[in-house]
Amino acid sequence: MDLVNFGLRLAKLRNTKCVSARDMSISIGMSPNYINKIERGKSRPSMDAFFDICDYLNITQKDFFDEDNGDPKRFGEYVSDLMLLDNATQSHVAGIVKELGRNR
Repeated sequence: MDLVNFGLRLAKLRNTKCVSARDMSISIGMSPNYINKIERGKSRPSMDAFFDICDYLNITQKDFFDEDNGDPKRFGEYVSDLMLLDNATQSHVAGIVKELGRNR
């Protein structure tokens, strides 16, 4: 993922959390314009800062790079809830989800 796409992904995930770039920057202990610079492709976070960003967003580093997943936090919650169900119920839920996808 290049700098521009990294910044776009960060902006998308940040907006999903409904927080400003300034507030996020300050919350992770950086200067107020830190996240803005990354989102504009002007800067790249250090590895430690990237981990802080993912922690702040409540996502894994893998989730960050999964561009097909627009809301990794919510998706993770769905999976966690699904794992609490027995196998038969999981199969029923899978059938419902498939049917909903076809009716889209």
